Amino acid sequence: MDRCVVLVDAGYLLGAAASLLAGEPSRSRITVDHAAVVRGLRERAERETGRPLLRIYWFDGAPDRVPQPEHRRLRVMPRVTVRLGALTRTDGRWAQKGVDAAMHAELSELARNRACSDVVLVTGDGDLLPGMMSAKEHGVAVHLWAIQAADGDYNQSEDLVAEADERRVLDREWITRAVQPRDAVGPCAPQPPRPEIAAILSAPLPESALPTATPKPVPADEAAPAKNGHAPERADEDAPARSGVPTPKDLAGLAGGRGPAGGHPTHPGPPAPPPAATLRWSSERGWVERPAAEAPDPGLPTLAQLTTAEQRWADREEDITTVSGDPFEVGQVFARRWIERLSDTSALRTLSAEYPRVPHRIDGELLRYAARFGLLAHKDDQIDEHDRYAIRAGFWREVDARSVAEHAPSAPGPSSAPGSPG
Repeated sequence: MDRCVVLVDAGYLLGAAASLLAGEPSRSRITVDHAAVVRGLRERAERETGRPLLRIYWFDGAPDRVPQPEHRRLRVMPRVTVRLGALTRTDGRWAQKGVDAAMHAELSELARNRACSDVVLVTGDGDLLPGMMSAKEHGVAVHLWAIQAADGDYNQSEDLVAEADERRVLDREWITRAVQPRDAVGPCAPQPPRPEIAAILSAPLPESALPTATPKPVPADEAAPAKNGHAPERADEDAPARSGVPTPKDLAGLAGGRGPAGGHPTHPGPPAPPPAATLRWSSERGWVERPAAEAPDPGLPTLAQLTTAEQRWADREEDITTVSGDPFEVGQVFARRWIERLSDTSALRTLSAEYPRVPHRIDGELLRYAARFGLLAHKDDQIDEHDRYAIRAGFWREVDARSVAEHAPSAPGPSSAPGSPG
């Protein structure tokens, strides 16, 4: 049929673009407007082949073949089909598995079924040579497109270049319409964290809040050596002075009544009641004291309980088309939906009073929602705790903003905590 098809190896296209614009093939060094990439590929393919576009196939790798946010946006675009292979990490490097085989199978099937007259291949891998030769034997014209190499040389297999019917180079001008280098101080400089996340990760303990250990006065009869030449026994000689946040062991000792006025065998007197031990919770607002005992569940509704079937469908559309998958943004989106669907505004005040602890049921639902965007996945065999902090920071920032917007009364929550950023 007189139509054209475009097969894109995303690893090649974006890796070569990163090399050209940022000096290294890491896709984290560039920002990509995928809608502009698709639009540019379609316009150029139809112009170069003189045929209307049937479809663009986007081949890429993903951990466990789970679609990432960019794949979710791509696969709902008109005339775009996403095919995912595996993405594995070996010796510190990420590698795609199964992408070449999928492209070969798709190319051969399209040619065999005469679904198109022209195929545009955006790839540089010589493993596609048998598929290209098979397509040509079925009467399909093969156009091979390259990304301009950073050093001006080929970044494609020479056998692939020799076998193609037509060859074009997508130059820097074409690439920069949709791809831009990220701003970075150095070649491997990390992006600066958001202030809210940085505060959560490194909130200092105020010196005024540090408990100081004052030595107990030693009675005169214990200050002198005993007659047998040995130092007298002291009940607290094995309890060194501690400072800083109390450990669980310290709290257990306090709860047992071992205080200065406690009922120790050598110091007769009524046992002192166990003090009200507190734990300090680190947060973006500093250190917040909360009771040591687990707070009861406030009984707040979950987002699932507040969401209708129609809203659930609309949420999925929004997640696919507009939510970028940034951890901070994910937390904000979840909180916004939860607040907007409340019928009783007192629930917002109840939630604010729980700061910085997200109630258990809502927190679990928040993290499950974040998992849709590929967050909380294992990275280098360790769970990325930074994403968790960012998700919750975004959640509380949205709650804070909504509480102010609703003119909620002052509560010991994010809108009234000391040191709240403006």
